[in-house]
Amino acid sequence: MVEAIQTTLRDKAWARWTVLVLVASMMFFAYMFVDILSPLVSLLNDTLGWDQGVFGTYAAGEYLLNVFGFLIIAGIILDKMGVRFTGLLSASLMVIGAAIKYIGISDWFDANNISWLNSWWTTMPGSAKVAMFGFMIFGCGCEMAGTTVSKILAKWFKGKEMALAMGLEMAIARIGVFAAMWLSPQISSHFAVNGTNSVVAPLLFSALLLVIGLINFFVFTIMDKQFDNQLVAIGEATATKDPEDEFRVSDLKQIFSSKMFWIVALLCVLYYSAIFPFQRFATNFLEETLAISNDEAAGLFKWFPILAMVLTPFLGAFIDYKGKGASMMLVGALIMTLCHCVFAFVLPVYPSKTLALITILVLGVSFSLVPASMWPSVPKIIDEKVLGSAYCLIFWVQNIGLCLVPLLIGKLRVATDGYLVPMIVFASFGVIAFFLSFLLKIEDKRKGYGLELPNKK
Repeated sequence: MVEAIQTTLRDKAWARWTVLVLVASMMFFAYMFVDILSPLVSLLNDTLGWDQGVFGTYAAGEYLLNVFGFLIIAGIILDKMGVRFTGLLSASLMVIGAAIKYIGISDWFDANNISWLNSWWTTMPGSAKVAMFGFMIFGCGCEMAGTTVSKILAKWFKGKEMALAMGLEMAIARIGVFAAMWLSPQISSHFAVNGTNSVVAPLLFSALLLVIGLINFFVFTIMDKQFDNQLVAIGEATATKDPEDEFRVSDLKQIFSSKMFWIVALLCVLYYSAIFPFQRFATNFLEETLAISNDEAAGLFKWFPILAMVLTPFLGAFIDYKGKGASMMLVGALIMTLCHCVFAFVLPVYPSKTLALITILVLGVSFSLVPASMWPSVPKIIDEKVLGSAYCLIFWVQNIGLCLVPLLIGKLRVATDGYLVPMIVFASFGVIAFFLSFLLKIEDKRKGYGLELPNKK
């Protein structure tokens, strides 16, 4: 009888894995929306007048409000209000931002012909300004959702298959990148008007999926409320927080004073700055470097997340049972650097689609190694009371890079009329990330945080 009382939803496999599916599906739809326009860069230029510089500026908009402090506020909201409130808020912001972005480029709202939109920042078309504003709102919700999901999985899989769960969540989310690269050109051509492919149709389709994600998260809140009630019943939690456990803004000094936090945060920003901004330009890079069509280039790059999708759960399970998280980050950073060197120096000389595909797949291996080991490592170095804020602060540092790098790459692309310099920049990020991974491994060995130890208890 006592054993029955001690059992919670977390101890039931069907419940915790259902939670994973509900929150991971929301991130799948979010990742799909992020890159739904990436395969259509050439079409955006032809139909809306967005050159690569404009597209880079628009892409940077996703992270702009986060860089200027929203993610810090999001972390405080997460630790003060909990995962249910924050999750619903983040999902709602994504839907609102998607709606604004759709309005900006829709046929019935021709932003390029609205005088007040064109009277300022004349280098940006009106449609890009409205779409960028919507992307800013969406970006706030998306990054807040990412940190919330990390805390949800840390809560529901505590002492269980945490790294595997986080790996599966990342894998499911990355299928969204594959889906965007695969479906966007097809939907665009299917809804072509007078021989011109549609930019609006793929965006609308992806926005409607975000609404489904919001509904899924609402279902999660019902389960999480029941779980919290069970924790109170068995004495693992109280109906009201103990004053000692209550989050205070002053607790943030625990994070800022942590050397390990800053190593992880800098590793994160450098690694992801060489991945996500590259995704935005990858289709156009392959199109120009290999002299192939836009559809064929998108078809090649859509395989990027596949190996990451397949390997990440297995790597998460390996970390749960065997450890070696810090070593995985080191190897992942090295692989990513080598791949960008191939894109910069080898592929332009030997423009082979086979070589391009192999390099893209290998880059996907790197994209499984680093995230699969990085995110489950954070609870080992940060107190649970401020875990939400720690994730948000890491995302904040990451967003600074993700905001500035697309801008930089877009400008370099226009200034140098090629992709050599942008690819060298991406490779340079990888070199620094490699040395930070090495430093992380040394610090873990000195202080004994357990990054190389298994998660499973």
